[in-house]
Order: sequence, then structure tokens, then C-alpha cells
Amino acid sequence: MYQRCAAVLCVLAVLGLEVAAVGECELARLLQDKLRYERRLQYMKHNFPIDYTLRVQHEEVLRTANITRLRDKKVSEASLRYLWFHACSQAVLHILEVLPEKHPSRGYTQELSQLLDALGMEYSGYWQHPKLFAPIDDVAVPHPMSPQSDVDAEVADLVKQLHSGDSRLKAVRPKALLDNCIKVLRMLFGAHCRWDSA
Repeated sequence: MYQRCAAVLCVLAVLGLEVAAVGECELARLLQDKLRYERRLQYMKHNFPIDYTLRVQHEEVLRTANITRLRDKKVSEASLRYLWFHACSQAVLHILEVLPEKHPSRGYTQELSQLLDALGMEYSGYWQHPKLFAPIDDVAVPHPMSPQSDVDAEVADLVKQLHSGDSRLKAVRPKALLDNCIKVLRMLFGAHCRWDSA
């Protein structure tokens, strides 16, 4: 099933059609499939030198403990998913930046990036408070799925830091970055997309 959905996404992307029509939950499910342990192990560990690390911003290492802390502060689930999207996208982009054109992990990493881009289209209408940072495409429009789509101030600050490049750097293995992505993805999207009942 996931391969058929991935094929549909590729066809839609090639034809230049609206990929966001697939929906947040289906895209998250496709990402979950792509981030299976066997794939992370093959593409992010076995295809890299032993003990290879990337220098990434501290905010890019988004762990389940960070999400729990933000939940305790009553940050909305939609804002947490939005934060996860930005952190995971940045992590994948950093991995992609260090891979040469013919590296065996490049195709896999590009597929992850394309799925995250499609998910980004889902979030492109997510309203951002103009005083916190500039709206996407200079338009502040509420997301159709959530009429009160205001990003929590704390999440907006974290996303702003994530994209500023002014944060302290941390050495992290590529597989560890994607391990965090999948753990947080399951934590945030499992109940939201009703994966547990499926």
C-alpha cells in the first residue's frame, strides 16, 4: 500500500499537481514507512564511515523528552507537529548537504526530503504570528484544518532559532537524527492519525 502511495506522490510531483491533497496523516504514514529501522540502519549507518557525525544545531535534535516538556507547558499538538516538521526537515537537509551525488544513501535521503516537502505544503497555510516571524509566502492565512492555527509562542521561537543558524552546534550521527525523527513522529502522529486503532 505504501509503495502505491509513494508512486502516486512521485507522479503528482512530476506532473506538478498539488501534492498536499494526500493529507498530513498519509504523508506521515509514508514517512514512517521510509524511516523503518532497517532502512535507517542501511542508509544512515552502514553507508557512512564508523563514528561519522554531523555538526547540527542543538534545536535540530528534537527528542521525545523535549515534546513531553512542551506538552507539560500546554503547547498545542498542532504546534508540536509543526515544530517536528521543521526540526526533521532541517536534519534531512543537513544529511543531504554532506552526501556526494553518487553516494548510495543520496536517493533515500532525497525521497525523505520530497516527502517532507509535501508535508510542508500541508503546513504552508499554517498561520504564523507576524510579530514572531514573517508569514510563509508573505501571507498569513489560517490552515484549513485548524481555524485557530496560531503557532504557540514557544514553538515559534524554537522554529525561528532553528532557521537562524545562530545556535550552538552539536555532533550527532546521521542515524541518530533520523531515530529521533521517527520516535517523535510516532509520538505526535499516532493518536492524531489514529494509527493505534488501525
